[in-house]
Amino acid sequence: MACAAVLVPGLLRSSSGTICSPAASLKLTSTALRHFTLTRVDFFIPGVSVVGGFSICSSPRLLEEERMIELAVKYTNHPPALWIHNQCTLDSEVAVRVGGEFFFDPQPADAPRNLVLIAGGVGINPLLSILRHAADLHREWADKGGGYEMGTIKLFYSAQNTSELLFKKNILDLVNEFPEKIVCRLHVTKQTTQISAELKPYITEGRITEKEISDHVSKETLFYICGPPPMTDFFSKQLENSRVPPEHICFEKWW
Repeated sequence: MACAAVLVPGLLRSSSGTICSPAASLKLTSTALRHFTLTRVDFFIPGVSVVGGFSICSSPRLLEEERMIELAVKYTNHPPALWIHNQCTLDSEVAVRVGGEFFFDPQPADAPRNLVLIAGGVGINPLLSILRHAADLHREWADKGGGYEMGTIKLFYSAQNTSELLFKKNILDLVNEFPEKIVCRLHVTKQTTQISAELKPYITEGRITEKEISDHVSKETLFYICGPPPMTDFFSKQLENSRVPPEHICFEKWW
C-alpha cells in the first residue's frame, strides 16, 4: 500500500492537478474543503484509458490546515495503480473528480452520534478517514469546548493476518489518545505467526460476528461498512433486520 498525492488549485468537482509521490498533498481554496468530507477521488491519467478510483484516508482537517490529502493505493495490475507505483513522479499531472455518498459530515448543531465502523481488508481506507475526522472533532470539543459533540467510535476491522491490518499503528495511536471514546477490535482469520505483545490486547481470531455488531445497535448510532461485497451485504442486511433505519446504515463495496 502506498500513498499518492494531488496538488490542485481551486478544486471543486473536477480539476487538473499535480501528483506528488510518495506523500499526498492537495492545495485547494476554502470553497472546495467541504467536498473532502467525501472519501473517494477518481483519477484521469493522461495516456491511461482506465479511470482510477482511490480512497482518501486522511481527515478533512489535514486538508483544511495543511492543504493535503492522503490517498491509499494498493499495488495491483490495475493500470492507474500501476501508474502511481511505477511512473508517477513529482509534478506528474492528472485530472481528478471528488464524489461519493460514503462520508460523515456532522454540523455543530447536530445531535451527538456514536459510530460503528466495520472494515474488511483494504476497506479500512475510507473508514480511517472517518475515524481521523471523528478524532479531530473530539480534539476540537476538548480544546475549545465547542463544535460538534462527538459520541463514541467502535472500529471492527478484519483481515487475514496482522501483516494485512493496514494503518494499525495509526489506529492504536487514536485508541490510546482517546481511550474512553475510541475502541477497536482487530480480527484475523488466517493468522499463522505469533501476534506481537503490542497488538495482542486488540486481536480476536476469527471473523467479525453478528453479535458483536448487534450489541451496539441504538437510535444514536450510525453504521459505516466497507469491505468485500459479501461482507457488506451480510452486515447491512443484519442491521436492517435489527430495525436500524436505512439512513443510519452507510456502506461501500470494494471489488
